[in-house]
Amino acid sequence: MNHAQLTALGRALRLLGEHGEALTADTPDARLHEVRADLRRALDLLEESVTTTAPSTRCPEHPHGPVDTAAPDLCLLCETRRRAARRAEYQGGPAQPRPAGPAPSRYGVRGDRPQPQQRWLPEAWNGQAWQLCGTPRRDRREAELYLAAQRRGPRPAPAYRLVHEFTDYEVLRVWGTPVRMNAEPAG
Repeated sequence: MNHAQLTALGRALRLLGEHGEALTADTPDARLHEVRADLRRALDLLEESVTTTAPSTRCPEHPHGPVDTAAPDLCLLCETRRRAARRAEYQGGPAQPRPAGPAPSRYGVRGDRPQPQQRWLPEAWNGQAWQLCGTPRRDRREAELYLAAQRRGPRPAPAYRLVHEFTDYEVLRVWGTPVRMNAEPAG
């Protein structure tokens, strides 16, 4: 509804209110026809300003939602939520258990965190440190085959190792001997 429609409708309804206050038992028919014409004008203005369909429920949250005739506000969605809450009360306690301790941690509890994933990390010795030499694998046999292919490749590293990652890191197998080399050659 725009401002002009709002103003015109307000004016028409105020005029109807004045008609209602002036009505008596001996009001002439001409005056009643005038009230009728003003009523029709107000209804026409109202019809022009309403652009959406009438709400199917009395719920302010879901005015056009599905209807449940048993609900006080006719809203099936809200009534379903209320029924679930009542059912939880009958089954003993609230629907959502409250934490027993003090305020919950912002980092969550152990049960909220996902379980660690098991991976095998192929690493190569670059002369100074172990570095990841391929993508982490989910299958140990696949990771070992990858490292075997790297050792047979055109430029193999001095040493390779396979690291098992789960909750901690564990070195499973080492191929070759890692020897620390200076980055600057002696000269």
